[in-house]
Amino acid sequence: MKKCNGAYFFTILFCFTWLWIPGDSLAEEVKEESNIPSHVLDISKENTFPNSTEDQEIIEPSKLTEELIKEVDIPIENPELIKVLNESNIKPSPIAIGYRGMVYLGRWPINYQSAESNINWEYQHINKNEMNNAGGDQVQEMSYYQQEQKEIKGALTGKISNPEQIKTMMLLKASENTKLPLSYETVIGHNTKLPNSYNVPVQKYGMLDAYAPAVNEKGQVTFGEVYIELKGSNKAIQIKNVTKQGIGAWIPIQDYLSFSFKVR
Repeated sequence: MKKCNGAYFFTILFCFTWLWIPGDSLAEEVKEESNIPSHVLDISKENTFPNSTEDQEIIEPSKLTEELIKEVDIPIENPELIKVLNESNIKPSPIAIGYRGMVYLGRWPINYQSAESNINWEYQHINKNEMNNAGGDQVQEMSYYQQEQKEIKGALTGKISNPEQIKTMMLLKASENTKLPLSYETVIGHNTKLPNSYNVPVQKYGMLDAYAPAVNEKGQVTFGEVYIELKGSNKAIQIKNVTKQGIGAWIPIQDYLSFSFKVR
């Protein structure tokens, strides 16, 4: 009997050991892959206001535009400028031997280079739920409930030429850096609620605050005068009088909320 009991004990111990190791490894894997704190939740399914996803139109350069861009030392990334180059119908005559000319397209933001993308998980306070259990005789539960509709807006942090084009470039870069749904405007609808509950002990007062998070994007914009240079039957892009300007922006994270629960 002793040998039999020993064999059973070894089998059970082995099973528990085998089950524990993968679970621990999986937890580490999830922790490493996720950069969103545990107190920040995705409310896209629960939000009573249907935010439209701000999918930025990706302007693909035409074959000719792509060839012209490759010959320029300064990267051309402004979608609006690429669109204008795509629509350009300037075609030098194949028999225009010795012909030279310059077509001025204007002064443009050429590209935006990101220096840093930092997340403020408590960018804007949007709701407070409270529960008074001072006279209670047992633990009470409270949950998040959005008491009124809140609109969260982002913006550039300084003045700059062509702000809308720059906002677009900054949004694209910040989305690429953070892998989060970003928009300069997002709304949390009235009556939005979550099933998550928080315990308020006896003789205590509970407070649940909700915040809308946002990305603080900072970087540098390159400006320049854009010309199309014509030489005989060939054409090329020339960028002159190049300047750079630092700029920042706050860009809200769409359909995410950060929670802070306190008792006193």
